[in-house]
This record gives sequence, C-alpha cells and structure tokens, in this order.
Amino acid sequence: MADTQNGIGYQAGDGGAVTQATNKGTAVTLNKAAGRITMNAAALAANTTVQFIFNNSFVTAGDLILVTIYRSGIASSANYLVWADVGAGSALINLRNISGGSLSEAVIINYAVIKGAVA
Repeated sequence: MADTQNGIGYQAGDGGAVTQATNKGTAVTLNKAAGRITMNAAALAANTTVQFIFNNSFVTAGDLILVTIYRSGIASSANYLVWADVGAGSALINLRNISGGSLSEAVIINYAVIKGAVA
C-alpha cells in the first residue's frame, strides 16, 4: 500500500536547484539526488534540440535519470521533449522544441537519480 502522506522517493534535503547562467547549452552542476534545473530563456528554434552537461557527483554509469518538464512559467509543456544520456558523474540533458516556431522560455526540468546496477 502506498504511503499517501509521505509519498515515495527522496526526503527533504535530498534535492536542490540550479539555474543556467548564459544560454540553453551552458553546463550546470548540482550534486543532489533530485532537484530542479531552470534553463536560460534564450531562443530555441523550431524542431531543434539543445544539449547541456549536467554535472552531478551522485550519478554513476548504471543509473537512470528521470527528467520531466515542470509546466509552470511556460506556454505548454507539449512544445518540448526532454531526455537524459547518463555517464559517470554527469549526464547530457537534451531538450527539443517540437513546436512550429522559435520559443524563448526558461524551461524548468525536474530530475531524480534512480540508482541502478550493471552487474
């Protein structure tokens, strides 16, 4: 039975937040198991993917990183696809604008590191 009061996952203090400083391709570092990445509001052309390095000491090669778009502050989360490519100590976060036009929004990405095993 699910714990409807506390939920499943990380606890207070396990998460954090970081904001990109320069553009949507700027690397960010946040050494937390879960959190929120606020992307720069630079323009992203239609049907274009941007990729940035997400440095995180909690991430190992066998882990999964769950990424979702936080809907607040943007016109529609349906305008984007987001995914992560995992490596040891970092991940490449990819954001694709699938709308018909250029978008200049500070997209917020929620993430959680799910510990995995390769052996």
